[in-house]
Amino acid sequence: MPYSLVLNLLPRSPIPQAHLSGRHLHALFLDLVKSVDPELATTLHQQQTEKAFTLSPLQVSTPKDSLQWQHDRSIPAGTPCWWRISLLDDELFGKLMHLWLSLSPSQAWHLGAAELQVVSVLGTPQAIQPWATFSTYSQMVEQASTEERQIHLQCCTPTAFRQTKYDCALPTKEFVFHSLLRRWNRYSPIPIADAVLEPIYPSFFDIRTEIAIDSRSKFIGCVGNITFQILGEVEPLTVQQINALADFAIYAGVGRKTPMGMGMVRRYVHLRPNR
Repeated sequence: MPYSLVLNLLPRSPIPQAHLSGRHLHALFLDLVKSVDPELATTLHQQQTEKAFTLSPLQVSTPKDSLQWQHDRSIPAGTPCWWRISLLDDELFGKLMHLWLSLSPSQAWHLGAAELQVVSVLGTPQAIQPWATFSTYSQMVEQASTEERQIHLQCCTPTAFRQTKYDCALPTKEFVFHSLLRRWNRYSPIPIADAVLEPIYPSFFDIRTEIAIDSRSKFIGCVGNITFQILGEVEPLTVQQINALADFAIYAGVGRKTPMGMGMVRRYVHLRPNR
C-alpha cells in the first residue's frame, strides 16, 4: 500500500544551510529506520536500483505549487518544518509501522549537526497538507476514471531523467510515464502493460529549468505544469490504467534522485475558465 507521510518537525538548534541537502535528509531517514530495524536500514542504504521510498526536501512554508529545494541560509531553532516520506512497498511500510506509532516529541534526532524533534506524523489527507495521503494499489485502479482523457501534472521539485550517460530535463511522455510504469510494476500486485502508454500525447507545457546544488553535485531539472492527453479510440480499461498511473505520481515521484528530494510530482485538477 503506497503511503505519503508528512512529518512535522521542530529544530531544537539551528540547521546549518550545508546540512539541508538531500543526502543529509537521506541519512536522517536511514537513522529513523535503523532505530527499529538496523538490518533494514543497511539494506536500504545498499540498494542500487529502484528504491521503495522517496523523500522531499525540508520545507518551512505551507504547501504550494512549487516546493523549496534550495536553502540559501540556515533554519533557526524553533522554526516549524515539514518533511514528506513516501513508501511504495507494503512490506516496507509494515516493517516501519512501529516507528510511526512510537515517534515521541521528546526524542531527539539529528540532521547533520542540528537536533530536531518529530512533533507529529500525518498519514491522511489534510486541508492544508495535500502531500499526506494513502491508497492501496487496487483502490487506485478501482477509483481511477475510465473517461478522463486529460492528465495534468505538476513537477514541484526539479525533475530530470537519465538518457544514456547523462541527465535530460525535458519531461517527454516516454520519460514521465515509463518512470511511473516501471515503479508501479515493481511494487504493485496489479501489472500494467507497456502498451497502455501508446495513446498518450503531450498537449501543454508550462515548465522551466531549475538547479539544485549541494557540496557534491549540481542537478538540473524542470519544474512547472505539464498536460498529457489520451487520443484516439481507447478502451475504458486503458484510460483507467493511465489515470491510475497519474494518481500514483504523488507517491512514486518521477525521474532521478527521488530519494534525495527531486522529481516530486503530483496530479492536479485544472479548473476550466467560465465562458
